[in-house]
Amino acid sequence: MKSLSWMAPLQRLQKILSEAGVASRRKAEELIREGRVTVNGRTAQIGDKADPFRDHIKVDGRRMAFLPAKVYLLLNKPKGIVTTADDPEGRTTVMDLLRMEKTRLFPVGRLDCDAEGLLLLTNDGEMAHKLSHPSSRIPRTYQVKVQGKPTQDEMRKLSRGIFLEDGRTAPCRISLLQETEENLWLEMLLFEGRNRQIKRMWEKLGYRVLKLKRVGFSGLALGGLKPGEYRPLRPEEVEKLKVMTKDRPCGP
Repeated sequence: MKSLSWMAPLQRLQKILSEAGVASRRKAEELIREGRVTVNGRTAQIGDKADPFRDHIKVDGRRMAFLPAKVYLLLNKPKGIVTTADDPEGRTTVMDLLRMEKTRLFPVGRLDCDAEGLLLLTNDGEMAHKLSHPSSRIPRTYQVKVQGKPTQDEMRKLSRGIFLEDGRTAPCRISLLQETEENLWLEMLLFEGRNRQIKRMWEKLGYRVLKLKRVGFSGLALGGLKPGEYRPLRPEEVEKLKVMTKDRPCGP
């Protein structure tokens, strides 16, 4: 088996680091730009490739060990928890909920601090990158409480796509879940994951989102998980994600 490693094709450094669970691909690129990554004693540059089996790859002077066991967790993120590894303001992060997990994990996409619901965490950088890529069209299902009562015409307008400051939104699906005297509970199925997208979409039409909960992502569902609880993905769930992302783009 050792001889096979010499035949392995070279891989981009950011891919190697992300697959090893060192950091997300974007963060790995930052580490390289900051001069914190070396290959065989030479400071690495963006675009460099290496063989993780043969080359000596170091981050901050520390040689990295590669090929860790892949971990996939499904978390029900509570409201008020930050979706980052570290928070400069000292707020509770999703990583604080995973204290029993020894493997370094990072979230797939984000949920705002005041949002709640399904969040996937993994050390499989390649899969995480593909699931988060803007062109992946991975389905995301949300339950949304909107202040006021948007009309059917307004919901149709939103579902067809509207222009925001970062471009036109992709078509989505909106259906009514519940109506109260003052508000509507809606289900929204999106195929992209921009920053604060749902809130910005409704703000564009003059409405405020009061509550936001993600209940589905890439075929996964919360099930009976309570806020703050998490579970490992079942083998068949991991396999479905691998099939789903097999031919997805994985550009920068």
